[in-house]
Amino acid sequence: MKISIIYNVFIRDFRKQKKRITLTLVALVWGTISIMLLLGFGEGLHQQMTVNDKGLGEGIAIVWGGQTSIPYKGMGKGRRIRLHVDDMEYIKGRIPEVKEIGGQYDRWGVNLKYGDQVVSEHCVGLTPNYEHMRNLIPEQGGRMINNLDLKLKRRVVFLGDNIANRLLGEGDPVGEQILLNSVPFTIIGVMIPKLQNSSYGGMDENQVSIPLTTFKAIFGDLYLDNIVYQITDVNRNEEIEKKLYEVMGERYKFDPEDERALSVWDTVASKKEFDNIMFGIQIFMGIIGGLTLLIAGVGVANIMYVSIKERTREIGIKMAMGAKRSYILTQFLLEALLITFGGGVLGMAISYILTEGFKRIPIESDVLNMMGRPTISIEIGLLVIAILSIMGVVAGLFPAMRASSVNPVESLRYE
Repeated sequence: MKISIIYNVFIRDFRKQKKRITLTLVALVWGTISIMLLLGFGEGLHQQMTVNDKGLGEGIAIVWGGQTSIPYKGMGKGRRIRLHVDDMEYIKGRIPEVKEIGGQYDRWGVNLKYGDQVVSEHCVGLTPNYEHMRNLIPEQGGRMINNLDLKLKRRVVFLGDNIANRLLGEGDPVGEQILLNSVPFTIIGVMIPKLQNSSYGGMDENQVSIPLTTFKAIFGDLYLDNIVYQITDVNRNEEIEKKLYEVMGERYKFDPEDERALSVWDTVASKKEFDNIMFGIQIFMGIIGGLTLLIAGVGVANIMYVSIKERTREIGIKMAMGAKRSYILTQFLLEALLITFGGGVLGMAISYILTEGFKRIPIESDVLNMMGRPTISIEIGLLVIAILSIMGVVAGLFPAMRASSVNPVESLRYE
C-alpha cells in the first residue's frame, strides 16, 4: 500500500470535513500542549529541587547525641549520649564505607563587629572537609578553612555570602579583620551564593565558620554538637546507619536497637522519599494532561466513523475488486494515526517553543529559584509520543475494523 495514496485520500476527506477535522486537530494540539506543559512543570520542579537539595550536601548524614530509652547491660535508660572529637576517627576506622567525616560546634548569638557595623549571628567550629561535604565553596580569591588552620588554632573566619554583604557591604572582604566576641579574626573567604532548601542550624549564607580547634579554645565546649559523615555508596545508606549504631553502641554502652540513643538525619533516605513524591506528582500531572488528550482521541474516533459512513460505497467497490480486509483495515488505521500525529507533533513543537522561550526571559524571582522553570526532557517527549501512538491506534482500530467488515454487496447498495 502506497503512503501517497493514503495521503491523497486523507487530503480529499479533509476538504470534505474541513471544519470537523480542524476542530479535532485543535483539540489534539491543546491536549498535547496540556500534557507536555504539566509534565514539563513537574520535571522542572524536580530538577530545581534536586539542585537546591545539593546545597546541604550530597550523600551525607548528620548525627546528634541522644538519650537512651532501653536498659542495657545493667545500666538504666535515660543516659545522655554525647559526641566527642575523637568519635570522628573512631567511626571512620570501624566503618570503611564512610568516605569523609567531620565534627561541628555550634554557638548562636555571637557578636561580629566590623567598623561601626555589629551583628549577632550563628557561629560554628568545623573541620576543613566541610567544604566539600557541605558544599561550603569559597568565592574566587578566598579559601575555606584548611588543616593548617586547624593545627595552629588560627583565628580565621569563613563567612556566608549574606552575612558578608550585611557586615562588610560590597568589595573584597578577604584579608579584612573583624571582631568575633571582641576577639580579632581575619577573613579568609566568603561562600559563593548557593540555593539551599534544607538546613539543620540555619542557612549557610548566614553562617560564620571558624576552625574546630579555635572554637574549642575560645568557647571551651566539651562536646560536639553534631557529626557529619559522607558515604561512598548512597545505596548502602541504611546499612551504614545500622553499623553506626552498632559501633557507637559498643563505645558508649547502649543497645544498637535503641534509636533514641542517637539522632540521625540521613539525607540520602530523605532524597529517595522526595524522588518518590516527585514521581507521584508527575504521574498525577500526566494523568490530568492525558485526560485532556483522551477527549481529542474520542474526536479522532468520531471523525473516522463519519468517514467510514460516507465512504461505505467506496469501500464496497474496493472489496468487490479484490481488496483484502487487511488493506481496508490498514488504510483507515493509518489515516487515524496521521490525524493523531499531525496534531500531536504540532502541539509538541508549540510546547517546546513555549518552555524554551520562557527559560530565556530574564526574570529574577525567589519563587523561580526554588520552583524552577518548565523543562521538556527527552523522556517526556518519548512518553508523549508513546501516548499518541496508543491513542491513535485505539481511536483508529475500531472504526477500521468496522470498515474492513463491510459486506461488499450491501455497501454497493448504500446511498
